[in-house]
Amino acid sequence: MLFLLIGLAAGVLSGLFGIGGGVVIVPALVLLAHFPQKQATGTSLASLLLPVGALGAWVYWKDGNVDLKAAGMVALGLALGVFFGAKLVQHIDAAVLRRMFAVFLAAVAVKVWFS
Repeated sequence: MLFLLIGLAAGVLSGLFGIGGGVVIVPALVLLAHFPQKQATGTSLASLLLPVGALGAWVYWKDGNVDLKAAGMVALGLALGVFFGAKLVQHIDAAVLRRMFAVFLAAVAVKVWFS
């Protein structure tokens, strides 16, 4: 039930703001389900496989709010980036990774707050 609620929260926030995996699912799995950081990240990536995003994108596309060319290029970059990022993270200590993730979230929060 906890995982279903995490998915529901991430889905609503993803539909609203385009966020989900790194900002909602990973912290929820770490803090609520007590997953190690790497397991939370891997589980988040696995849960976001197609067709999850397709349903939300379809709603946005129907209203003319999707640039397919940009989405395709972002997807290509994402595919390459996630592959190399996943390879790299296997060599980073869990405590260091957790701190890096916290700094990333804080930096994003500050940027959003002041922009």
